[in-house]
Amino acid sequence: MKTKGKVFITIFGDKPNIKSMDDLNFQLTLRPTVYTDLETHYQFQLDEESNYLAAFTSSSSSDKKAYLEKYAKFLNEPSINNQTILIDRIIVGSIGKFVIEGDAEITYWIDRKFWGRGIATKALKAFLSIETNRPIYVQIAVLLMHAKSKLRNLFID
Repeated sequence: MKTKGKVFITIFGDKPNIKSMDDLNFQLTLRPTVYTDLETHYQFQLDEESNYLAAFTSSSSSDKKAYLEKYAKFLNEPSINNQTILIDRIIVGSIGKFVIEGDAEITYWIDRKFWGRGIATKALKAFLSIETNRPIYVQIAVLLMHAKSKLRNLFID
């Protein structure tokens, strides 16, 4: 696994081509990730641009068998909360909580076709309402510093 600094949350996409977030009209659902979701999640992480921005990537990201074996183990790990993000019943990404060095961290991945639509923000809000472990940490990639104010608003009332 390679890392680009200690970054556990990544938000992708350009500014949405809409007047306001209120213009977004979609049904976002989170549900526990199941094994059959992993095929779709695997396809997302093959995207070169997404992989470039991701906090964590595998040196064997094109090895489907290794990917499925690794993430299948996570599905039964009680310290990990994996959720699949659906928009109008279509899988568009994943979000999860994991523990590293005793700290709960958040990670997520949105399919690049859906960047810039506010999905990551809505998914994070929904996830924080079901993941009750606190404190929970978020770190931001230097490439994505524009996300810092959005995240600050989610975590500070």
